[in-house]
Parts: sequence; structure tokens; C-alpha cells
Amino acid sequence: MNQRKPIQKTVLLTFLTFLVFSTMPVPNTAAQYPAYTQLRLPEGAKARLGKGAIREIAYSSDGTRLAVATHIGIWLYDAQTGEELDLLIGHPHAVLAFSPWVESVAFSPDGTTLASSRTDATVRLWDVATGDIIRTFSSGSTSGSYSISFSPDGTTLAIGISTSVQLRDVATGDIIRTLYSGLIGTSSADVAFSPDGKILASVAHGGGGFTPVETAIVIWDLETGLRRKITHSTGLDTNVAFSPDGTIIASGTGNGSLITMWNVATLDIIRTLDEGVDYSVAFSPDGTIIASGGGSGNICMWDAKTGTLLRKFKGDTSSHSIAFSPDGTTLTSGGFHSTIRMWDVATGNHIRTLEGHTVGVKSVAFSPDGTTIAIAGGGKIYLRDVSTGTHIRTLIGHRVSYVNNIAFSPDGTIIASSDGSNVHLRDVATGTLLRTLTGQRGSVYSVAFSPDGTTIASGSGDEIYLWDVSTGTLLRTLPQQTDVYSISFSPDSTALAIRNSNDKTVRVWDVATGDLLRTLTQQTNVGSVAFSSDGTTLASSGGGKIYLWDVSTGDLLRTLTGEGYSVAFSPDGKTLASHDGDEIYLWDVSTGDLLRTLTGHVDHIISLAFSPDGKTLASGSGDNDKTIRLWDIATGTLIRTLEGHSGD
Repeated sequence: MNQRKPIQKTVLLTFLTFLVFSTMPVPNTAAQYPAYTQLRLPEGAKARLGKGAIREIAYSSDGTRLAVATHIGIWLYDAQTGEELDLLIGHPHAVLAFSPWVESVAFSPDGTTLASSRTDATVRLWDVATGDIIRTFSSGSTSGSYSISFSPDGTTLAIGISTSVQLRDVATGDIIRTLYSGLIGTSSADVAFSPDGKILASVAHGGGGFTPVETAIVIWDLETGLRRKITHSTGLDTNVAFSPDGTIIASGTGNGSLITMWNVATLDIIRTLDEGVDYSVAFSPDGTIIASGGGSGNICMWDAKTGTLLRKFKGDTSSHSIAFSPDGTTLTSGGFHSTIRMWDVATGNHIRTLEGHTVGVKSVAFSPDGTTIAIAGGGKIYLRDVSTGTHIRTLIGHRVSYVNNIAFSPDGTIIASSDGSNVHLRDVATGTLLRTLTGQRGSVYSVAFSPDGTTIASGSGDEIYLWDVSTGTLLRTLPQQTDVYSISFSPDSTALAIRNSNDKTVRVWDVATGDLLRTLTQQTNVGSVAFSSDGTTLASSGGGKIYLWDVSTGDLLRTLTGEGYSVAFSPDGKTLASHDGDEIYLWDVSTGDLLRTLTGHVDHIISLAFSPDGKTLASGSGDNDKTIRLWDIATGTLIRTLEGHSGD
């Protein structure tokens, strides 16, 4: 039986949208997983540096395969060796306000078919052997399809949606019947068949939102249509599992404390298990053990008959999804903020870790020579070879579970990273921590090396800190009025331009003295800032306009119409690129004339970057496009479109 998501989907997805949206693989050695960076790459891509954050895990009935639902697709692993067998991609992108996820996966009882549901209301059936899509259908829900479960005979698929549970014929995809919980404004967080297929249980939340009016486990007798409900006030039910003999239902209450076991025939409480891990619940195949996992990463195993705690151990930062292997010897755990870990049930010993499913990438940076890319996420920094995607090294030691920003020194020998209120400097070649810069009052949102490599600037709270790279000495502090979101050194390292949050100004500081050289004020909040290559001109965007400033005098040189999220100077400083909606504008910096407009994206543009030789412009777009496009600057011709991203 496939164990389900711990947390109410309609609640979580809105909350989790801002977290994600790119993740990276991190094997322990370069040779451990040699193939997955090349699996199902779009045309022209060199390697995939992300596996996606974990939503759910499921074993095939014969125990040979492990399916992992992520926000980029479904990974299939060899359950014995950890080898990546396939990556199933193909769910269409969202029509919703939040980014869609492959939310739930379930193997058919014979292991030949895999079902997957996504929060854009699509359900797909896959041929496990070939990776081909057998059938696609929509649940018809306006707010997504969440938990799914095969009936024991494999003929029926149950789909938990926002208002009900749908039963579908696996062979045709047709709706057999729709089961309603009777709760107003219901959302179905989890569904499960009893082992004999005669009963279906669902976790239902009436009223939805963070504070549902009513929470219940709804049980349907599929032969008679009789509906019963279990309601209680111990918390927000999130997960439901039948014991192998079908006599007990266990549920996690989602309030951080309780697992409740119910008698299926009478609906009486048998016992509650209180150890603070309650999001995901699973019975061992022989029914003797019940296991649970939670957001803290802790995993507990109890004797199912007595409720005695057998063992408790730390999984990862999250163990929202757990599953026993069919032979009952292995317990696998995973969650949104974590890797996949396999545990020996008899001893609790760690067997294997399947890495790469970390989340929350805050920053990426290329080394100056372009051979290495650094990726910050999950409290670690991963160094990878750009040409092959091979893992080089993992830099650890951050004090908190996230890294806000990273930057290479100009000579590529040092990497700076921020976690919370600290900045760490590490030797790129060895990973050795050189020094930690402490004393900043708030979270460090931005870090930048001066072009000459002698100074590092960090933005924390409403202050800028300037540090001597060689000694770690704090040189000076520059006061700001609001949180610092962007730091830009002039090419000669003498000046520093600061963009604040919710501020209509750009402040330019003298790096050597700490004096405020000037404040550049525009009519709206500043979107982005960029120095020209010779340092004489500063561009800032905001409110549908681009402002070009003389750095030495602070005079406004000219105003251009066509604001976007970012502006970029060509390396020779003669051309400025900006965007507005789905169009890109190229401007002559000296005259302010519009040189050409580049069209072709079908959604708003988010980011722009010139190639080092200035001949090519790269542009990245939003959800309805999801492409990177490369443009010939001289002619405005589209050179190539890079596809394969699952979101912005």
C-alpha cells in the first residue's frame, strides 16, 4: 500500500510555492551515479543538475523499483542498488497560480503500471518498462489532483481531489463513481483502499484553508455505498493507512504529536502513539510494526499490537513520506527538504542514501574560468563540472539549513557564502573553511567580491558591511534605509551601488572611504541596477522606465521607456538590454535610440544576460513559456531555443 503525503495539499502548495524552484543532485562521489545527469535531457542540454524536491515515495510490489514523485517528474530507482533507472516527464504545466508538482505516485499491484497525479489536475498512467505514457486524463478539479491509490486487483484507481474522491477504470480512464465526504468545502488529503478492496478511506478537510471547519476520516463501503466518518479534535488529519489484515486504520493528526489507531469495524480508538512524528504513517507488510515520519526528520517504529516504541532515529531534515519495502526489511524515508534514505528495519541502521533531491536553491555562480558551477541549497554548496555535470565537491558547515547567496572571487580560488547572519569564505580547491565573517545584525541577502578581489561586500538588514578578504577584518559599515537586495561594484572596484527593497533610490558609495558619493532618486521603486563596463554609467530600472546616470556627477543622462525585472550592459558598454512583458529592447547607450526589439517569447521575461564576447543575449521567461532563448545581437535573430524547464 502506497503511503501518502503528510500535509494537507491545498494548504501546503500555496505556502511552498516560493521555496523552490530549482534543485540539484549531489552524489557522494563522481562515479556513484554516473548516468542520471544525462537522463531524458532536452535537445542541446549538457547535463541536468537537479532532481527535484521529494513529494512522495512508493515501492513496486516486487520490491525491485522505487518511484519518487518530485516537482520536475518521477524518478525510478533500482531499490537494491540506488541506481537511477529512468526519469518520467510529461505532465503539462500548471494553469494555477502556484507551480504544479507530481504530488502522488502509486504502482499497480503487478508492478507494470505507475500512476501519477499532479496539482494541475492531471493524472497519468505510465508503462514502467518503457517509460511511455499509456493514458492521460484530467480529474476536472479546479484546484488539483492529490493522492492516488490502486485497488488491490489493479482495476480501479482512486483519486483524491478538492471536493471528492473519484474512482476511475484503469483500462479506460472512465469515471466509475464519485464519492463525496459530506463535508462542506472538502479537500481530500489522502486516499487508501483496504487490503480486500471493499473499503476506501479518505482524509477529508471541510472548509479548507489553514483552519478547516471540520476534519474527518471518511470510510466508504464500496459494495453498499455506506459512508461513515471518524471525527476528533486532536489535530488536522493528514495521512491514513490500513493494517495488512484490514482491521485497523492509522492516521497522523498533523499537529506534531499523535498517531491514532482506529478499529475499522467499530471506529473506536484503539490507542494513540505520542512521539511528535505524525505526518506519514505506514504498517509493515506483516502488520507487526507501525512507522511514522514527520517534518523534523525523526522516524519512529512501534509494536503495532502493544504500542511500545521500538526505536526512534533521525532521518533527514524532513521525513514526510515513508514506505516499507514489500519484504518488510527496509524502510525508506524522504521529504520536501531532504534526501531519500533507506533503513534496516531490524536494527534501525542506515543502509543507503539517494541524494540529489534537496530543495531551496538560493543562488548559483560560475567560476571565473567557466569550468565550475556552484549551487547553494539545503544548507550546502555543491561544486559541479560545467561540461559534464559531474560532482566535484560538497561544501558543508553552515550553521543553518539554508544558504542565501554565493559568489566566487575574481581569481576563482575562494567562494563566499552567506547563511543567516554569517559569511563564510572557503578554499575552492580543498573546501577548507578559511574564515567566517560574523557580527552582521540580520540575514545576509547578498554577497559580492570587488573586481580586484581585495574586498567583499555583504548586505544584512539595513546595512552594508565591507570586509578585507585576506584578513577577514571589517573595514567599515554603510548604513541603508531598507533591506539590501542587490550589491554591484564598479569595474574598477572604487564604487559600490546599492539597490534596496521598496526604495526609489540607488546609493553609490566610495569603497575606500565609506563616503556616500551620491543618491540617485527615481520616480518608482528600483527594479535592478547595472554598471557599464567602463564604470562611467549606471543603469537602473523601475516604473516602466530605465534611467541612465553619470556615475561621476549623479546627473540623469537620459530616460528610456521599457522597464523589466533586469537590465544588462553589453561587455563593451555600447548596448543596453531591457525587457517589458514578453519583448526585449536593445538600446544605444550613447544616444538612447532603440536599436531593435526582440520578440518570440510567449510569456513575461524574467532575466537577461550577455555572453562574454557580447555577441549573444540570453533571455529566460515565465510559466507559460519556460524557455531560454539565445539571440544574435548584431541581427536580432533568434539563434536557439532551450527547452526542458518545468517552470519559470
